[in-house]
Amino acid sequence: MSIVFVPKKLRGTAKINQETIQRLLDENDQLVRCITEYMQKGRAVECVQYQQILHRNLVYLATIADSSPDSTAPSSNSTSNVTSASAPAVNGHGEKG
Repeated sequence: MSIVFVPKKLRGTAKINQETIQRLLDENDQLVRCITEYMQKGRAVECVQYQQILHRNLVYLATIADSSPDSTAPSSNSTSNVTSASAPAVNGHGEKG
């Protein structure tokens, strides 16, 4: 069972550390493999439960990342710079130039 399924009375009491995050990432890897295997066998109906668990895990990880004080990674800044540098310059009126 996923570690994200925690009873309401225990929510917020668990410590979030690198080990917990890595366990979730490993679980997500296994879920993706399982979903892929079922899809290749044409058993899409069986995938739904695994997709729901994967979705819940991803939302949980995203929530942790959003609430983390050091969530701004240096790579995100360099990516935005590359994107803006490759885009054509546009003035405030939607015209190039």
